[in-house]
Amino acid sequence: MTPAIPFANTYARLPERFFAKVSPTPVVAPRLIQVNRKLADLLGIDPDWLASPEGVAVLAGNRVPEGAEPLAMAYAGHQFGNRVPQLGDGRAILLGEVLGRDGIRRDIQLKGSGPTPFSRRGDGRAALGPVLREYVVSEAMAALGIPTTRALAAVLTGESVIRETMLPGGVLTRVATSHIRVGTFQFFAMRGDVDGIRDLADHIIGRHYPDLIEAENPYRALLTRVVERQADLVARWLLVGFIHGVMNTDNCAVSGETIDFGPCAFLDAYDPAAVFSAIDEQGRYAYGNQPGILHWNLTRFAEALLPLLAPETEDGIAVAQDLLAAFGPRFEAAYYGGLRAKLGLTTVEEADMTLAGSLLEAMSANHADFTLTFRRLGDAALGLEGDAAIRTLFDDPGAYDSWRTGWRARLAKEPLDPAERRAAMNRVNPAFIPRNHRVEAVIEAAISRDDFAPFHELVTVLAKPYDDQPAFAAYADPPQAHERVLRTFCGT
Repeated sequence: MTPAIPFANTYARLPERFFAKVSPTPVVAPRLIQVNRKLADLLGIDPDWLASPEGVAVLAGNRVPEGAEPLAMAYAGHQFGNRVPQLGDGRAILLGEVLGRDGIRRDIQLKGSGPTPFSRRGDGRAALGPVLREYVVSEAMAALGIPTTRALAAVLTGESVIRETMLPGGVLTRVATSHIRVGTFQFFAMRGDVDGIRDLADHIIGRHYPDLIEAENPYRALLTRVVERQADLVARWLLVGFIHGVMNTDNCAVSGETIDFGPCAFLDAYDPAAVFSAIDEQGRYAYGNQPGILHWNLTRFAEALLPLLAPETEDGIAVAQDLLAAFGPRFEAAYYGGLRAKLGLTTVEEADMTLAGSLLEAMSANHADFTLTFRRLGDAALGLEGDAAIRTLFDDPGAYDSWRTGWRARLAKEPLDPAERRAAMNRVNPAFIPRNHRVEAVIEAAISRDDFAPFHELVTVLAKPYDDQPAFAAYADPPQAHERVLRTFCGT
């Protein structure tokens, strides 16, 4: 009989010190919230089976499917800059890996599926709110074209979890090209386990970067590739106003995917110092700090790899410093290139970044909505009549008026006609993002009224972020004063 989920596991073949074998803890009364049918099909899994009682039992952790080898991964990390030698999957269990229809290997993990040896006195469960938040935001990120983990399904457990109060429990089925983090490498580095570092690096190269196998030094090439992917990733975060909220090294995936959506948020009004995460009391992970933090995390990754970079430590440090120096130019190329596209520019002039920077400064000083300002610039690029809708976003509309003169002069040097330019801008400036107040409203409806219709509708809208959706136009609006969400929470 063919297994319902075609598992083919490689992480479970690594040495036993890489993980702890553990099965999910069954729940009382699992109930399906949603199956991501398109993702299931990509993975070669029948979505109708997933939505069946047998499939829901797997998604809730009540049944271990054939071919799965459930385990909790070991890792360490720096949390808010503090070294923590022992972390690991405290409320997540990797069922196994599948090879998708596109030829890409991905992990299938249950998040909120019960305690593991790494739970550190926690219950191993997830409250419903964080499950819905991660489903909404991770799928929105995927639709925005940003590398990310995905949500395959969400279920209710029929049980309550205790946080600040009693809350309904849920389980998220998360999909990632792998769940290996900078902190996974740190786990072995903090123990002086060079063989473990090498085994893990070889695994990552074989799984994510097989073209590096023939490099003169595959481990140096690995560091270079991870630096490139993370620089590109954080640039794309900034270009859509995303704030991760908890950029610890254990939340930094070496695959270059966005991982862990606990206290994440999106900008409404543009503010480089914006912080939403309730646990980020010092603003370490503020919106504008994210590139610097990514470089800091990558430096910790390089430290873990030092024994593989060169025979002598001093030589390894010199190699690491040289390779890490590429982060800044790579980030700037990705970020400034993205800003040019958002402004409708296809050619390059030296003053372009001054033009972009002056707009961002005006937006920050005038509390202009980040997403709507750039989206409406497409209409303004089509003709002068589009300016009115942007002016209303600024406390002082004259700030936009002063800026647009230079922008229009710059557009006059561009080869695209206005209609082509507007279409190109709308392909990079989303109309719809998972605005914080919308996400909170979805969670509130589910928790207080057992009403998941708002969740389903929000997921539907966010699946097409670059399309004008007149029927859902209100979802593009920024929050009213009484709707603003000032703090987001991790949920653990």
